[in-house]
This record gives sequence, C-alpha cells and structure tokens, in this order.
Amino acid sequence: MKKSLGAQTLVYPTPVFVVGSYSPDGRPNAMTAAWGGICCSAPPCVAVSIRKARQTYANILEQKAFTVNIPSERYVREADYFGIVSGKRTDKIKAAGLTTTKSELVNAPIIAEFPLVLECRLLHTFELGAHTQFVGEILDVKAEEAMLGKGGGPDIEKVKPLLYAPDDSMGYYAVGKFVARAFSAGRELKK
Repeated sequence: MKKSLGAQTLVYPTPVFVVGSYSPDGRPNAMTAAWGGICCSAPPCVAVSIRKARQTYANILEQKAFTVNIPSERYVREADYFGIVSGKRTDKIKAAGLTTTKSELVNAPIIAEFPLVLECRLLHTFELGAHTQFVGEILDVKAEEAMLGKGGGPDIEKVKPLLYAPDDSMGYYAVGKFVARAFSAGRELKK
C-alpha cells in the first residue's frame, strides 16, 4: 500500500542544471536549478523555474537568453556553490575557479569545464506562484567531443551528469547502471 506524502516537490530524479546568464553589465552568472526539463520537441525547448529574487531571473528577462550547462559529477562542489550563493554581489564563476565563453547563438555564457550545454533563446515565461517558468527554445546543443558515443550523441556514462534527490537527503547522485533500451523493452507487452 502506498502512503500519502502530501503535495510537495518530489519527483525522481531531478536534473542538476546550471543556468548561465549575463547581468546587465555583461558579467557572467551561473545558478543551479533542479526544477526543469525538456518541455517540447518541435521546436526543441527546455524549461527552468526560477524565483524572482534570483539574479538569474532578472538576467534572463533582460537578455532574453540563457544557457543550460550540464555539470559532470566531477563538478558537484561548483554546482552546489552556484545554488547557494547569490550572483548579485559575487562573481560566482570566478570564485568557483571556472571559465566561460560567450555562446555563438545567444547572449549568454557557456561554462567551459562542463561537458554539455544547451543554448537557448527565451520563448515564453509563465508565472506559476513562487517560481517563474522560463521556456527556452534550444538553438544548439554543444558537447565535448570526448563525451560523444558511437552514434555521435552524448554518452551518459561519459558525461556523468549529476542528479538531485529533493527528498529528506537533499543529495546529489550519480547515474546508475543501464537497465533497458527505450522504445524496445515494452514491445513484448504490445498486442
């Protein structure tokens, strides 16, 4: 029997997205967000939900652009730091010892050390309550060549993205073992 846990922000797993944006004076900023995911396939879009009090919120509205940088498990300290320190008075990129480059397609920074990045143009904003959801049209995905698999796309076992558990542990986790191929495992149940 399942026990009711009440209405809460609990889904497994949540991604660890590091949202990159530029402040009005051109300073790169990074903020860790777990409330996000792919929200449309045509056009390709990603959504991130951010509180109004965050510097990233103002930056995205100003620049109409952002990046979603995917940190590998190697950068757990930096990803966590980006979520606990405000970019209003701190140069978080510099303090974390990381570097950025400017996106070729949108006015937002790319974190050079992270293996995967989505370059996004702001498409929609939705006021949801405590958070505003920013929907970005993905104009390009860039991946470190060393992280690509046999088929040419990112290999999850090479990227080693962080996962977040928003339960009592509030912990970061690594990707586990391969279980089955999507759109194939369920075919035997198809009648």
